[in-house]
Amino acid sequence: MSSRAPLPQFSSSVKLKYVKLGYQYLVNNFLTFLLVPVMAAVTLEVVRRGPEELLALWRAMQFDLIQILCSLFVIVFAGTVYFMSRPRPVYLVDYACFKPPAVCRVPYSTFMEHTRLINSDEKSVQFQMRILERSGLGEETCLPPANHYIPPRPTMEASRAEAQLVIFSAVDDLLRKTGLKPKDIDILIVNCSLFSPTPSLSAMVINKYKLRSNVRSFNLSGMGCSAGLISVDLARDLLQAHGSSNALVISTEIITPNFYSGHQRSMMLPNCLFRMGAAAILLSNRRREARRAKYRLVHVVRTHKGADDRAYRCVYEEEDGEGHSGISLSKDLMAIAGDALKVNITTIGPLVLPLSEQILFFLTLVGRKVLNAKWKPYIPDFKQAFEHFCIHAGGRAVIDELQKNLELSAEHVEASRMTLHRFGNTSSSSLWYELNYIESKGRMRRGDRVWQIGFGSGFKCNSAVWKCLRTVNPPVDGPWADCIHRYPVNIPEIIKL
Repeated sequence: MSSRAPLPQFSSSVKLKYVKLGYQYLVNNFLTFLLVPVMAAVTLEVVRRGPEELLALWRAMQFDLIQILCSLFVIVFAGTVYFMSRPRPVYLVDYACFKPPAVCRVPYSTFMEHTRLINSDEKSVQFQMRILERSGLGEETCLPPANHYIPPRPTMEASRAEAQLVIFSAVDDLLRKTGLKPKDIDILIVNCSLFSPTPSLSAMVINKYKLRSNVRSFNLSGMGCSAGLISVDLARDLLQAHGSSNALVISTEIITPNFYSGHQRSMMLPNCLFRMGAAAILLSNRRREARRAKYRLVHVVRTHKGADDRAYRCVYEEEDGEGHSGISLSKDLMAIAGDALKVNITTIGPLVLPLSEQILFFLTLVGRKVLNAKWKPYIPDFKQAFEHFCIHAGGRAVIDELQKNLELSAEHVEASRMTLHRFGNTSSSSLWYELNYIESKGRMRRGDRVWQIGFGSGFKCNSAVWKCLRTVNPPVDGPWADCIHRYPVNIPEIIKL
C-alpha cells in the first residue's frame, strides 16, 4: 500500500474564481501577450547586429528626396483625414441638481392625512398606504406647493411656478459652479414629459437668462422618465454637427398638473412615487474643456419597443370612467421593462464588455442552440465593464429586478436605492441625483466607468456610458451635502404606517 497522501479534490483545492480571473486576463490581454515575443525578438536582433551593420543597412536603402516628400505627403494626408473624420469628444463639464426646500417635505403621516382628506373612498386610501409602505421612499421627499393644498390646485399658474422653481434653481447652481455665461450657451435642450405649456419650457429658459437669438433650442415632451438620456443623445448629435459649442441639457418632471384625484388603482401609483426634482447638465465639445470636465461621453444606446401594443400602452395617460385624467401603469410593466432591458444590454454588451465575457456569452449561446437548450444562459458580468451603476429610481421593484438580473451587489445599487429614499422618483433627473450620491461618497476615481440606465413610457430603455476624467472630490454643496453622512440607511421591506 502506498504511503503517499491521496490527491486533493480539484474542486475544493483550487479556487475556481481565480481560474476564471486568469482566463479573463489572458483573453483581454491577448494582443499584448502576442506582441511581447515579437518585440523581444526584434530587440535581440537589433542588439546582435550592432550599430555599424544597422548604419550600413540604412545607407543601402538609398532614399532620395522625392521618395521622402511623397511619404511625408501620404502620412500628413492620412493623418488629416483621420482627425477630420473621427467623432468630436463630448465632455460633461459639470451638472447641478435641484434641492427641494424643507417646506415642501411630505412625511408619511402628512401624505396619508392629506390622502384621507382628499379621497373619501377608504379602499383607495388603504391601497395608497400599502403602496407607500413598500415604496422605499423616506420621510424627506418633497411635493410642489400646489400639492400641499387640500384639495391640490393643479392650475397652469402653479405649474409654471414649479417649473420656474426647479429649473431656474438648477441652472443658477450650474452657472455658478462652471462660471459659464448665458451668452456662451449654443444649444439648449429641455425635457419634461407631462407639462408642455406654450410658450415652451425652453422658451421660458431663454427668456429668463436672455440667451442669444441664434441659440438652437429644443423642447422634448411625452417621452417619459428616460427622456434625460434622449436629451443627452440629441445634444451629442448636435455637438458633432457644430464645432466649439456648449450644450445645456435640463431634465425635469413637473408634478403640479398631474395629481390624480380618482379611484382607479392603476392610476394612483404616480401620486405615491413621483416627487420634485430637476437637473441641469453642461456638455461641450471644446477641447479646452477637457482639462476641467468631469466625464467624457462614451456611448448612448437607445431601445424602443413602441411597435408592440402592450409596450406602447403599459404607461398611458388617459381619463378614468369618472373623467379624471392620470397616468395608468399596466400590471405587465415589469415584464415589458425586462424585455426592453434585454434588448438594450444585448446591444451595449459588445461595446463595453471585455473580450473574455463576450466569448463566454457567445459559446453559451451556441451551446444552447446546438447541444442542449436546457443549459443555463450565461449572464455577462457587467461589473467588469463598469465601476458604477445609476439605475433609474422609478421604484423599488425596478431596482430589485435589475440588481437580480445583472447580479449586482448591494453597493452597486446603493445610489439608486438611497436616491429613491431621499428624493423619491424624480423621473428623468433621478440618474443625476444618483451620480451626485456616488461623488458625495468620494467613490468616483479617474478612469472609472459609469452606466446610466433609464426606462420610460413608449416603452423605452436607454443607456449612457461615461468615463471619469479626473478624481472627483466630494462636493461641498448640492442635494446631498447636508445628509450624505446619514447614508446609506437601512430600508425595510415594509414600513408599517
